[in-house]
Amino acid sequence: MVTEVLKPSMETLKKAAELIKNGEVVGIPTETVYGLAANAYDSNACAKIFEAKGRPQDNPLIIHISSLTMLKNSVREIPPLALILADNFWSGPLTMIFPKKDIVPDTTSGGLDTVAVRMPDNEDTLNLIEMCGFPLAAPSANLSGSPSPTSATHVFQDMNGRIPLIIDGGECEKGVESTVICFTDNGKGVKILRPGAVTEEMLSRFCEVETDKNVFAKPMENEKVISPGVKYKHYSPKAKIVIVETDNDKAFADFLNSREEENLYGVIFGNEKDIKVKTMSYGITAEEQAHNLFAVLRRTDELGADIAYVRCPEKKGVGTAVYNRLLRAAAFNVIKL
Repeated sequence: MVTEVLKPSMETLKKAAELIKNGEVVGIPTETVYGLAANAYDSNACAKIFEAKGRPQDNPLIIHISSLTMLKNSVREIPPLALILADNFWSGPLTMIFPKKDIVPDTTSGGLDTVAVRMPDNEDTLNLIEMCGFPLAAPSANLSGSPSPTSATHVFQDMNGRIPLIIDGGECEKGVESTVICFTDNGKGVKILRPGAVTEEMLSRFCEVETDKNVFAKPMENEKVISPGVKYKHYSPKAKIVIVETDNDKAFADFLNSREEENLYGVIFGNEKDIKVKTMSYGITAEEQAHNLFAVLRRTDELGADIAYVRCPEKKGVGTAVYNRLLRAAAFNVIKL
């Protein structure tokens, strides 16, 4: 298969919509990461997503909508709190889980009776969904387990020959996938299943918020998960990733300088001094770290690193999402100094 990479235009969106209507998969930009989009209501089309990614089919897909009408067409029940959160965070990086209608096939939901839904904050993708007239299932557009793509170049690296078209919308603004929540039994609170740019602090302005145990822990073996991105190992480059947890710049520099592995890199904030090994920065602020994280993880492979020691981010705000992704990339390998 020849994979085209085209800049967004009306012609590109029409071409993408026709491909998707005919059961194909297209790489699309969003504000979080690039997605692999197919008709969320078409079981065969969604199966092509799993095939392109090499993804286990028990991993649920998020469906992307352009209107509340599409939400009502896809789910059985919408708690009043969901409409309040939608009014405040959609379009944006918040995914909510609802009981699904039969129109959403089990292939899309990973065999679950629930479906994850969000409205992306990307004008071209919203227009594409409107042109299609149905929601798009769109997990991250990478090979399963590898770092998520935040540019069309990343998508092409993983998907060349696997899909017919990638829409090149430039670099993604946020850089980490959406926050995923489910609602408590009374419908008045939420549980964060995967952290993202919509933080616990932001959600707590509207309701009670708790964080699922699997955000910072390994899921139990064979545990059924209702959110994507919570498996034991995920987002990983070929290089071995190790998180180094310390508040002390000198201790971190001394640790890196004491390592004797070949092809070693330190992934730093960018303001540390006296580090003698090769380094790359993924940003000082949590927002910078989120934006740069996956690109830096991919860069470790481009540079031929065998191992990368990553400075642990602050575990608050968007830093929670960065830490969550790093834990999976490192397969929970953490050194505390």
